Amino acid sequence: MRYVDGFVIPVPKKNLEAYFRIAKKAGKIWRKYGALDYRECAGDDLKWKFGTPFPRSAKVKAGETVVFSWILFKSRTHRDRVNATAMKDPRIREICNEKSMPFDVKRMVYGGFKVVVDV
Repeated sequence: MRYVDGFVIPVPKKNLEAYFRIAKKAGKIWRKYGALDYRECAGDDLKWKFGTPFPRSAKVKAGETVVFSWILFKSRTHRDRVNATAMKDPRIREICNEKSMPFDVKRMVYGGFKVVVDV
């Protein structure tokens, strides 16, 4: 069963370019080690009147937007193997440390999900 790691991240708009530079590097590394797909998406149409809009659930502050991201894997076992290998890559250690990130990592929402519908 396919598996997805999903992320919702409030990012200051002034830091989006820096964030996406890091994301492009990270995406290439994850794909190198076997991820099937790697996507990073910037919030665009976020002012919905029903449900809980992403900005409210992510507690977006003035001057921020939401980044919605996911990485696709063959299975949870595959995800665990790919993530373990990617996290050992020195390039990831260099770009993914808390001090150099262009957002507050404590506000990042993350989870692993079984893909139930795949049409």
